[in-house]
Amino acid sequence: MTAGAFRALYEELRERCPRAPEDRRGALGHLTAERVVAAAAEVRSGRTVSLAAPIETLSGPDNPEPARHRMIAPAEGETGESGGDGLHFARDRFAMNVHGDADSHLDALCHVLFDGELYNGVPASSVTSEGAGALSVEVVRNGIVGRGVLLDVPRLRGVPWLEPGEHVTAADLTAAEAAQGVRVLPGDLLFVRVGHRPRRQERGAWNAAQARAGLHPTAVRFLAERQVAALGSDGNDDTAPSAVAGVDFPVHVLAVHAMGLHLMDYLQFEELTRACAREGRWSFLCVVAPLRLPSSTGSPVNPIAVL
Repeated sequence: MTAGAFRALYEELRERCPRAPEDRRGALGHLTAERVVAAAAEVRSGRTVSLAAPIETLSGPDNPEPARHRMIAPAEGETGESGGDGLHFARDRFAMNVHGDADSHLDALCHVLFDGELYNGVPASSVTSEGAGALSVEVVRNGIVGRGVLLDVPRLRGVPWLEPGEHVTAADLTAAEAAQGVRVLPGDLLFVRVGHRPRRQERGAWNAAQARAGLHPTAVRFLAERQVAALGSDGNDDTAPSAVAGVDFPVHVLAVHAMGLHLMDYLQFEELTRACAREGRWSFLCVVAPLRLPSSTGSPVNPIAVL
């Protein structure tokens, strides 16, 4: 995709998704109270499924800055056969790089700086070393609750996973809808499976920053046409290498910056895929509850599908 074609697509999506100057919620505006109420009707079996992968604390080719987990209590002498005298507490400390290539996380609307701006013309200078002054993950402090839809592209193509570098197109998304008997509706939370996790488990980790499957930039038109409220993938949502010269993360630019879509990266769909196939349906109630980090550009996330 040429730089000119990408720029034209960027402007097209901005015009297709107009927002009031003061808007800070972006595509979540499609997720009305009425649509949340309707999403509750998706619950039939009452089964709950996590869409997150376990947080990893070991370094690897896709995780050079792993999360750090350290026990700070109990101290020596507070455990043992007798359990120590009196009351004691086990305590620990946790730190992570939110936007890595291994752990499940949500991108806030302040995550993408493009042409000196954030989403909806907010100055990029509002993000400093002290944190984000606008569009932080605090925007979704009340959670994201709605109808989730899983589109399984490897299932459509008859393969266990897409190979790094392969693109998901708008035609793939439409074909997956037809094959699975589901349709993405306005206000839905769309989850696109590329099979990143099972490939990683079977073949081992690789440098996902340089090679991964994801959406082609033109597939973002599908998201705009259907008025999707949020997007998640078991990859990064973006393909690597990029389809656009000079723009490493075109889907992030189009989705977050142009359309105001919160993204969820590196989720895990294997249990959900099995549950959906078993129940013969690919839509569900979904609850996304990021941590309340008032000036953060994102958060670890554990979306829950309720079938």
